[in-house]
Amino acid sequence: ANTNEDDFQDANVRMKVVEMREGEKDLPTTYDPDALADYFGKRPGAVFSRVLQVASTSASYLTGLAWDAARGKLEEAEVARAAQLRRTIVSLGPFFIKLGQALSIRPDILSPRAMVELQQLCDKVPSFPSDLAFATICEELNVNSVGEVFSEITPEPVAAASLGQVYKATLRSTGDEVAVKVQRPFVLETVSLDLYLARQLGIGLRNFAPSFVTERLDVIDLLDEFAGRFYGELDYVLECENGERVREDMRNLPRVLIPKNYPEVTTRRVHVAEWVDGEKLSQSTADDVAELVNLGVVTYLTQLLDTGFFHADPHPGNMLRAPDGRLVILDFGLMTEVTDDQRYGMIEAIAHLIHRDYDRIGDDFVNLDFIPEGTDVKPIVPALARVFDAALAGGGAKAINFNDLAADLAEITFTFPFRIPPYFALVIRAIGVLEGIALVGDPGFAIVDEAYPYISRRLLTDTSPRLRAALKYMVYGQSERFDVDRVIDMLGALERFAAVKKLADRDVDIVISERSTGLVREADAPILDRSIVPQDEDAARDALAFFFGEDGEVFREFLLDELVKSIDAGARATLTIPRPPLASPRVTTFLAKLQPPADDDDRAAIENARKLVAFLLRNDDNVDLSSVAPSRTSASVLRQLRALSPVVNERRDDLRLFGTKLAA
Repeated sequence: ANTNEDDFQDANVRMKVVEMREGEKDLPTTYDPDALADYFGKRPGAVFSRVLQVASTSASYLTGLAWDAARGKLEEAEVARAAQLRRTIVSLGPFFIKLGQALSIRPDILSPRAMVELQQLCDKVPSFPSDLAFATICEELNVNSVGEVFSEITPEPVAAASLGQVYKATLRSTGDEVAVKVQRPFVLETVSLDLYLARQLGIGLRNFAPSFVTERLDVIDLLDEFAGRFYGELDYVLECENGERVREDMRNLPRVLIPKNYPEVTTRRVHVAEWVDGEKLSQSTADDVAELVNLGVVTYLTQLLDTGFFHADPHPGNMLRAPDGRLVILDFGLMTEVTDDQRYGMIEAIAHLIHRDYDRIGDDFVNLDFIPEGTDVKPIVPALARVFDAALAGGGAKAINFNDLAADLAEITFTFPFRIPPYFALVIRAIGVLEGIALVGDPGFAIVDEAYPYISRRLLTDTSPRLRAALKYMVYGQSERFDVDRVIDMLGALERFAAVKKLADRDVDIVISERSTGLVREADAPILDRSIVPQDEDAARDALAFFFGEDGEVFREFLLDELVKSIDAGARATLTIPRPPLASPRVTTFLAKLQPPADDDDRAAIENARKLVAFLLRNDDNVDLSSVAPSRTSASVLRQLRALSPVVNERRDDLRLFGTKLAA
């Protein structure tokens, strides 16, 4: 609701830049604060000019803010002033637009209401003259005219952003239709000068601000982190390399389209990529938008939890629906790397959240860099419990609204030593945008619910020791008691992931509904053709193929002990060891101890095995076959045997090995 969907935003605003005669000469093209200080220390005229621009443009906003403070109406006028700040930011140019976007996802700096207003900031701004853009193309590609490279090019841009604008063109060498992005004049100079001034201001704050402020927020570290990524966005060669890397990472999701890049005609200020027709996913009225959002969740989770190379700028203009129904993702200037430790830590935190183990969640926040190491988390745990209990009240962890949870967490960042690590601030932004697009068409959408199938797959198939431990905790929890319903829930979620993956591969055109276990809501995924929903025999075959396949290795080993317990308990409950009629009391006692009576744990083990087998064989109604007519029983058994025979033949060696382990 807060997203501006216009193609050209604030057309009446003139973006102010600093025009320097020597241009980019000797100006560093990678972020180096010392080099910037040396460069602008020799150019006081440019520094004074920019300070005057910023002061005159922001005077109205600052005066109004001071007036509100004098009247004691800061809180009352907060939203109106945030809107005025947003308009001021747009007119001040790229650095301030990016800074506003960065602040809009930092609940440890801004209040939630101010964040909501600043999240309306968009990269769409007035365009600059095309003759300047074409001159930049000629200079960068070392040609006399754009016609030497492009046989056709639109005379005016089709879109404009804070850093550059885009033209549609045709490559002369190949005839391919391409999108040509040209960087705005004097962007590097203006951004570099703004960063220099901001850092000088930060140094002053560090020297004179109270200690409790500097301990909570290091402005210089925050600015340096932000500036390094911002400079990366100014280098279109790096964006080209990022796009090709993501294109390779996403090759296993054919329904996801990452445009091809053309490095041979890409330079630091000109970027050329495949032209893709499409409509914004957030504006599309196509029937498959919900499916594409689900696919988008899988795509971003693959980047976040598998490859570790995360597209951190999925605003609505960067996510399209192609005419053939594919999901298009654009613009790879802003990326972030997520370490193995961070990826595993997020999955562990979700497992602890599901079991409401708030003591461990406090430790998770330390491991994920939300809380400084060495901080006593005990005082924070009650506050976390209140926030997460409220979030979990509406249907469990999978029904959490991510943006609502982020807003609630923002409240406690003002009381406790919380900080949002830079990598997670970008993750918050990306997930928040995905959830926002989905909520437009489906008010019941919950990002954690859609992510759960992917997380289940990682837990059930990953061989790393940390995720094996997380799987054990997920199933046993704090009680150390096997929870078969949780296992069945995860297996059902795994089926949903497989269905979405098949949809992405175009093998089938359905999304299978999640199997209800009483723990979660029935999935609302659309079924386009119910006539081709897999029958029980097919589902049983798929389930057993997973269990005895390569991906099921972790799950098989995990269930081995529980199956042994159930077989042992079932045998003792069914078989009777004969007692010799003339045996001595000692012999009778010994024989009795060989077959102790079934206790609650034994009965639970037997029931767990029954539920699991019923799920795998798709006896969904848990029908007692002994009460069914023999003809129907025989037909059911024969049908299941026929369905399972291909799996038995294909996995004969795996079955034999698993049976040997059970017997041992």
